Amino acid sequence: QLQLVESGGGLVQPGGSLRLSCAASGFRLNYDAIGWFRQAPGKEREGVSCISSSGGSTNYAGSVKGRATISRDNTKNTVYLQMNSLKPEDTAVYYCAARLSPACTLTADLYDYWGQGTQVTVSS
Repeated sequence: QLQLVESGGGLVQPGGSLRLSCAASGFRLNYDAIGWFRQAPGKEREGVSCISSSGGSTNYAGSVKGRATISRDNTKNTVYLQMNSLKPEDTAVYYCAARLSPACTLTADLYDYWGQGTQVTVSS
């Protein structure tokens, strides 16, 4: 069974950090671009970051640029999203998605497999 599982979410104070993980089971991520997306209550889903299959290309939404770092470890079949200097507006459910293509994109409709999401809440 093909599955993506996110972890690492939680409650964090403004200015804090979190590292989200996206682990794949049932398939290898080696040839897939991976994206991170988020959706806050009452808002549309937003592309946060993506990484190409090789890890050589990355992209970030303007809202997180300079505060987020995406990386992947294909030996562990896992992709990470490090988020620093978190703000209350970063509060959302974060999803990872796999695209059956090596190319990175922040367009959600181009992704083929999705995880169930992990809640990130930034609040004092």
